[in-house]
Amino acid sequence: MLLLEGPRSVGKSTLLRELATSGEQVIYDLDQAQFRLLARQNETALVSSPSPVLIDEYQRVPSLLDAIKARLNHDTRPGMFVLAGSASYDSLPRGTQALTGRLQRLSVMPLTQTEIDGSGNRLIERAFESDITHVAAPARTTRADYVDRVMRGGMPLAISANDADARSRWLQGHVRQSLERDAGEIRRIHRKADLRHVLTRIVGQTAGLLNVSKVAQGLESSRDTATGYVELLESLFLIGTLPAWGTTVSSRSVSAPKVHVIDSGIGAYLLRLSSAKLQRLDPSSMTDFGHLLESFVVQEVIRQTSWMSSLVSVGHWRTRDDDEVDLVLERHDGAVIGIEVKAGERVDGRQLAGLRKLRDRLGTAFVAGIAFHLGQIGYQAEDRIHTLPVERLWT
Repeated sequence: MLLLEGPRSVGKSTLLRELATSGEQVIYDLDQAQFRLLARQNETALVSSPSPVLIDEYQRVPSLLDAIKARLNHDTRPGMFVLAGSASYDSLPRGTQALTGRLQRLSVMPLTQTEIDGSGNRLIERAFESDITHVAAPARTTRADYVDRVMRGGMPLAISANDADARSRWLQGHVRQSLERDAGEIRRIHRKADLRHVLTRIVGQTAGLLNVSKVAQGLESSRDTATGYVELLESLFLIGTLPAWGTTVSSRSVSAPKVHVIDSGIGAYLLRLSSAKLQRLDPSSMTDFGHLLESFVVQEVIRQTSWMSSLVSVGHWRTRDDDEVDLVLERHDGAVIGIEVKAGERVDGRQLAGLRKLRDRLGTAFVAGIAFHLGQIGYQAEDRIHTLPVERLWT
C-alpha cells in the first residue's frame, strides 16, 4: 500500500483524485464529519470497499490502520490502499503504527522552482556524474527576482494568490490551522501560544544548528516540552531537521542537526519579511533573508534528489574547528556532493574553505562541490569545485 504524506494543501488530495479509477469512486476524506463517523463506527465496511481504497487525512482516525492490517492479512494484492496524510506516520502513537513494513511512503512537498517553471531541471543528478555545465550567458535572475521567489515559496495556493497581501492571508490561515487543529490531534498541547512561539523561534534559527534551550527561553513550557513541540512541528511538515553528516569521517565533527523551514514562503511570513524591508537594506531583514535563502536552496536540492533513481542521503557537515558545508549529499555508492549557499553576488576563495577541506578529506569520493550565489556568472573555481548562480537549479 502507498502513503502520500506532506504538508496540507500541497496536492495530495489532487493526486488521490487522479488515482481514482472512475469519477464515481469514493475518496474517504476524513476531514469530513460523515467519513470520520464511518471510519470510527464501521471501519470494516470502509476498508472492504473495492480497491484501490482511497483515504485522505487518514491520521484523523489512526485506529483505522488496524482494520486495514486485518484486510491485508487475508489479501495481499498490491495497490489495495492509497492513504494521504498531513502528519508524519512516525508521529502516530506506537500502538497505531500497525502497517510498518507494509507501507511505501512517498513525500509530497511544496513545489520546487523547477516544477513551477516546468523546466525539468536535473542539475543535481548531472552533478553526481561530474556533468556541471557553465553557461556562457550571464544569469537573468535579478536579486529582486530571487527575493520574490523566496518570499513566494512553493505552496500551490500561496503561489496562485493575486498579490502579496492575499498570499500572507492564506499563509496566516495555513499556519493557524496547522497549530490550532492539526497539532492537537497528534499530541496534547498545554499552551497553544507556546507552540506558536516555538515555531517562530525555530524559523528564526532556520539554516542554523538546532538550539532547543534557546527556543525554550522565556516560555512557561519546560525544555522537554519544547523538544516535544519541535518534534511535533516536524511531524506537521512545517520544519525539517538536517542531520549531521560525517561523524564517522572525523571525531571532530559536530553531531547537532540543523533546522530548516520546509517552505520559504511560510518562513518569510513568520519572520515578517517584506520586499520593502529588503529594498531599504534593513540589517535584520537582510540577515533573515540570507538564512532563508539557504533553506530555500537546501529544500530545492533535496527535492531534486528525491527524483533520482539512486538513493541519496542528506546532511550537513561542521567541525569543532568551524569547517562547514551547508549540505552534503551522499549517493548509495559513496559518491559525495557538497553544497554551499551564499547570499552575495560573488564567492571568494575564503568562502570555499569548507568545500575544499571536505574534498581533500574524501579524495576521489568527492565528485563535486557547488557554491550557489546570487550573481550572474558560473565558473569552475578549482578542482571539482564550482560557483553557480542559484537560478541554475531551475533554468
